Amino acid sequence: MSRKVKRMAIAGTVVAAVGIGGVAVAGAAGGGQSEAADGGNDTEQPARGDALSRASAAALAHTGGGRVTDSEVGDEQGYYEIEVERANGRQVDVHLDRDFKVLGQESDGEAEANDD
Repeated sequence: MSRKVKRMAIAGTVVAAVGIGGVAVAGAAGGGQSEAADGGNDTEQPARGDALSRASAAALAHTGGGRVTDSEVGDEQGYYEIEVERANGRQVDVHLDRDFKVLGQESDGEAEANDD
């Protein structure tokens, strides 16, 4: 094989490897789910800054403590959703309105209304 052919083969291999690596990075950044897998909703955003602090405080007060593990703005059941891991290891999703008032919660797959 001539040097020119070897160089072209190496260049083609490098281009292919970079392309495959880019696809893998894009899949990892997107969580590896297709739009069909998550219902087509790619607009979920975590709460940030002061909104996250206020929503977390309201959720933790409602659950009696725990650790905030995730958040979402624009939740189906309210404006904010704060996921709290309780001391017993159970996960509770607390739903709040725009004013950080608790609307209700979900625990172990069951919706619970706010008793206020």
